[in-house]
Amino acid sequence: MTMDNYVPLSYGQVAIAALLVILNGAISLALRLRLERSLCIASVRMVAQLLLVGFVLEGVFAWSRWYAVLGLALVMTVVAGLAAVDRTDRRYAGIYRNSLVSVWASSWLMTAFAMGGVLSDVTPWYRAQYLIPLLGMILGNTLNGISLGLNRLGEELSASREQVEMLLSLGASRWEAAQNGVREAVRTGMIPMINAMMVTGIVSLPGMMTGQLLSGIRPIEAVKYQIVIMFLIASGTALGTVGVVGLSYRQLFDAHHRFRYDRLTRSR
Repeated sequence: MTMDNYVPLSYGQVAIAALLVILNGAISLALRLRLERSLCIASVRMVAQLLLVGFVLEGVFAWSRWYAVLGLALVMTVVAGLAAVDRTDRRYAGIYRNSLVSVWASSWLMTAFAMGGVLSDVTPWYRAQYLIPLLGMILGNTLNGISLGLNRLGEELSASREQVEMLLSLGASRWEAAQNGVREAVRTGMIPMINAMMVTGIVSLPGMMTGQLLSGIRPIEAVKYQIVIMFLIASGTALGTVGVVGLSYRQLFDAHHRFRYDRLTRSR
């Protein structure tokens, strides 16, 4: 690896790029979309959040203590688990717990596999330069899969309530009655990741690979890292989606094979 070709950005150069948001505002005004305030808030929030994360990472990287790295990883995981639920329309008691468990188990397992198996030469095992970016990318995609799966499961079961209850009344087990909804929910959570894998390298160059290329790393080395992260993300998304849909299914159907539709409520 080499950083000889890396070109640092000044805050002034970043500010020049920030001016592009004016284009978004102009489109909103021209078409009367009424998104100007949202664009402004989103832009300020993004910059503030990224700067905060940058300063935190500077400290964590310099300190390099395992408890600091794991503490930051835990905060990231909790935020991801809560954010996944915030995007759903139908909720039930225990949905936040199920989301947090699914996000934590899937993303930490994949990150541990990466650090202990794929990047076994990296020492120490908690090296923040590798662990935090890998976990962040896995969390972001797993969050989307879990959110989509949760939302689709609630919609599927609500739309087919009569059919589900009819099957149960005819002697079907809870799995036989709910399996179509469960499968659709898992499929919905996994499809975006599969679509992304289909076009990676042809239509789009992912963020991690782009960042490494800009920092001066040889293209083939950047490609190898990107292949690894795509497989990690795909597996993390699959495990997280299956986990949260399975836990939700168990929550919405009791041991007596009854559909507890009363536990589902609309969030908005």
